[in-house]
Amino acid sequence: MQNKVYFNPVQLQCMWTAANTSVMVCGRRTGKTDGMAAPFLLRCVQRMPGSTGGIVVPTFLHGLTNTIPGLLAALNRWGYIEGVHYVVGRRPPEWFGQPIIKPVSYQHVISFYNGSVAVLLSQDRAYAANSLTLSWLLIDEGKFIDFQKLKDQTLPANGGNKFFFGSRSSNHAMMILSDMPQTKKGSWFLNYREKMDSRVIEAIQGQVYEIWRLRDKQRQLRAQGAPVPDYLQSEIRRLDRDLNRLRSVAVYYRECSSIENIELIGEKYIRQMKRDLTPLTFRTSIMCERLGVMHDGFYSNMTSRHLYSASDLSYLDDLWHESLDTRGGKKHIILPSQTVAYDADVDPNAPICIGMDYNANINWIVAGQPRGRRLNVIKSFYVKFERKLNELVDDFCAYYHNHRCKTVIYYYDSTALGQNYFINNKDIHEIVVTRFRQNGWEVNDVYIGKPMRHHEKYTLINLGFTGHNNLMPFFNRQNNDDLILAMNCAGIENGRLGFQKNKAGEKVPETEENLLEHRTDGTDAFDTLYIGCERFPQSGGTYFVAASVIG
Repeated sequence: MQNKVYFNPVQLQCMWTAANTSVMVCGRRTGKTDGMAAPFLLRCVQRMPGSTGGIVVPTFLHGLTNTIPGLLAALNRWGYIEGVHYVVGRRPPEWFGQPIIKPVSYQHVISFYNGSVAVLLSQDRAYAANSLTLSWLLIDEGKFIDFQKLKDQTLPANGGNKFFFGSRSSNHAMMILSDMPQTKKGSWFLNYREKMDSRVIEAIQGQVYEIWRLRDKQRQLRAQGAPVPDYLQSEIRRLDRDLNRLRSVAVYYRECSSIENIELIGEKYIRQMKRDLTPLTFRTSIMCERLGVMHDGFYSNMTSRHLYSASDLSYLDDLWHESLDTRGGKKHIILPSQTVAYDADVDPNAPICIGMDYNANINWIVAGQPRGRRLNVIKSFYVKFERKLNELVDDFCAYYHNHRCKTVIYYYDSTALGQNYFINNKDIHEIVVTRFRQNGWEVNDVYIGKPMRHHEKYTLINLGFTGHNNLMPFFNRQNNDDLILAMNCAGIENGRLGFQKNKAGEKVPETEENLLEHRTDGTDAFDTLYIGCERFPQSGGTYFVAASVIG
């Protein structure tokens, strides 16, 4: 008895259409992995035995924790068994078929029984697609993919040798999966909508229906014990050939919201997401709406060039192989709690600079390290409501527990003096310094004076983004998700002295459509960090303090 599997209408249409290029822009939990990525991968693997395909992910950590486990779980539901139908991260058994072009290493490869292989290509691993000749590409989380790298390094590999599978519609196929992007950089794949010829897609779907109708007629005749005319099978073969030609030139583009999968995820999930996400994130990630990208925000010169990935690939490789060895290849990959060991951008022998922002309901630390003319914003932390400054400092110290240089350069302004938000009778500055020292860290507390006026701050920071200051800020994208979103959404208004940050949102209570962590509080912590590092640099092993209240 076969198990019945449910597919929603979007998944079914994607599978039936099977275009050479498919771009699926769908809300969260629409079933992109189960009903789109896995069928695409299996179609390419089965129809092109011995082929080599690429699974493109923005970072190796994302591939390790999201893409690969999801794909392998989907394969399992399709009846594929690890060790029988495929193996991961090791040389396949001798009785497996041989790939036409053998990988140099099987370290990041899924090998299938018919000789096909799928190579994990992460964009934070330099030149991962170099020297590869690919027959298909699966691109996950398109909104986080660097299109320039994709265009320079990966797409040419998918346009290589056409000899082996030249007549098949899956040859050099590509599938791009994403929810709706919020930034211009992440919108590179939206123009495929204009590349789709709807007449070709309608012809494909009509052809699929006609083939189904004729095969259903064959089944009915056999069930009745009647002879099946030869012309039926000849007509089906002709339609199959025409269908293959149509698919080989087709571009299929589809946008859909999470509601398309309502029968599985339920109305409660949609309501919960509306409550928990910001309006911008809900409209893009759930409802899949196209929204204009903010170009006139407070951080108007911040672009995609200021974001970087910095996973420690050797550390993640070790985790990858440990998970394969200790779990017998079953791929239920479970990573330990994230710490600085995941990060390759941290200098363990240098102090960590921090800026903070303080509020009764949310408190932030934004951490960075200057290197030459770069200020790498390596991570940001926040706590909300009942968790206060002590817990925030504890979170920082726990994350950087293995950092060798246990010194923080704490930049603070006058907002940290003379107030405590009813935590105790100490002011904020003293609470922070005391807690760091209780955790075994040395504190170099650097007073930077009264908060800089908004129009001055606007000019200084945007000059930094354009490279006209001593330091240009760059953000570790994995460790600053909420901060980056808050900076992208930080509005600007004309004040008495010029441009100023629109901070009106800080004055209202948190609601289901207006989360604290996506307001301007975190951006103020970044401002303090940048101003401190730019205007009050601390050099070498001797730290020169501008002013200090506590000696």
